[in-house]
Amino acid sequence: MDDDYPTYPAGLRLADRRVVVVGGGHVAQRRVPHLIAAGADVHVVSPEVTPAIEGMVGAGELTWHERRFEDADLDDSWYCIAATADTAVNEAVSAAAEVRRVFCVRADDGTRATAWTPATGRHDGITVAVLCNREPQRSARIRDEIVEELREGTLAARRQRDHAPGVVLVGGGPGDPELISIAGRKALMDADVVVADRLAPRELLGDLPADVELVDVTKLPRGRSAQQEEINRVIVERALAGKRVVRFKGGDNFVFGRGYEEILACREAGVPVTVIPGLTSPVAVPAVAGIPVTHRGVAHEFTVISGHIPPGHPDSLTNWSAVASMHGTVVLMMAVENAPAIADALVAGGRPATTPVAVVCDGTMPGERTVLATLGTLASALVAEEVRPPAIIVVGEVVRVAHPGAFGG
Repeated sequence: MDDDYPTYPAGLRLADRRVVVVGGGHVAQRRVPHLIAAGADVHVVSPEVTPAIEGMVGAGELTWHERRFEDADLDDSWYCIAATADTAVNEAVSAAAEVRRVFCVRADDGTRATAWTPATGRHDGITVAVLCNREPQRSARIRDEIVEELREGTLAARRQRDHAPGVVLVGGGPGDPELISIAGRKALMDADVVVADRLAPRELLGDLPADVELVDVTKLPRGRSAQQEEINRVIVERALAGKRVVRFKGGDNFVFGRGYEEILACREAGVPVTVIPGLTSPVAVPAVAGIPVTHRGVAHEFTVISGHIPPGHPDSLTNWSAVASMHGTVVLMMAVENAPAIADALVAGGRPATTPVAVVCDGTMPGERTVLATLGTLASALVAEEVRPPAIIVVGEVVRVAHPGAFGG
């Protein structure tokens, strides 16, 4: 085969078409998932396969022919991959494919192949495929650079932004701008209007295109109900005016973020609305601080509670006695002000006053710090350390696992 000619790029549409992979090792294991994702009717021919491929067989995602390759395996095939460690077998696959005019990829010798597998990446409906004349590492590096630019939005000026009217609820994660999802960042860059609260990763707002309207929620009318009603009005009004609106929150929209109230407001007004979840702070912040909310043999469950209402308040929906009787981890959000009362309720309900507590302040941000205490000393520790919101409070033996020296074991 003459290597002086360049390859001819093409995108194969393999849905419901027979594709044969000869070999069941790690090379095949890397190739098969992409074929399945393309909707191909995948057949693996090999006496043995890796556990991962066997799992795909069990899930009904492909067909496994548990034997050596036969020329007839390529009958009615559209594409094949010779991925064994045996050159003679790969050569036989190539020969059988040539006779049947089936394009064949050779994992062992690209010069003997009729097709090459590019380094591919996908983002926002765009497929990037790079071929550097059988230089797979160089191809992968270039692919990664292009995909990263697409993800970061640095190529946004060269593509048409999605301006379909509607509302997108985006969870920004616990605060560090690097912890927002790729989908969330893209939605921000595509927005006409961004309605942001004070806990949304603020650095990302500086990356918005100059023509994007930014609505600062902290400047809206105070009071929880009044403020939420105004937010609902703003996002619906802008969407009905033909704008693409991103409601940008810290953490996740549906974990004490009142996101579903915004969903209901959009639905009532007939406004299209979608959700891009974010890393939820009661799990992510302790994790970044080195505290697991569960640990084998220590905690089999964790409970996330909003502490904005103290125990005993007529509006409280939390059964503090039941929480106190559990053995797992308790994670408190918005609880700095009411933490002493909560600690008292947990002790009164049966939790030992020596139960370890960690207060993670400004989690994932440059000023992050962790204050250690027990249920019995929490109130005084909050005062002594001048703890201010935002903070996540973790109660339970997992704190001792993370900081054994601080609690004597």
